[in-house]
Amino acid sequence: MIVRMWEAKAEPYGFADLITWVCETALPEFEHDPLHLSSEVFSSTDHRLVVISKWRNTPRALPDPPPTLVARAPHSWDFTQVDR
Repeated sequence: MIVRMWEAKAEPYGFADLITWVCETALPEFEHDPLHLSSEVFSSTDHRLVVISKWRNTPRALPDPPPTLVARAPHSWDFTQVDR
């Protein structure tokens, strides 16, 4: 399993719209993908939004958000579970 963490810093005035865009536009684009297992969305008080998506393999990237909603380009990282 691969876990992708996607993080975006929203413009303060665009935070609610960024959440709506992620939940209603971006995530539905790949939730039907058979490699997709699940996704969770988290927000912070400093206008950051994080999406944690779990994949069987080969994660798909979230589309780029509308540039007026973000203070900078989003970042993403892939992780695999550590056996301990």
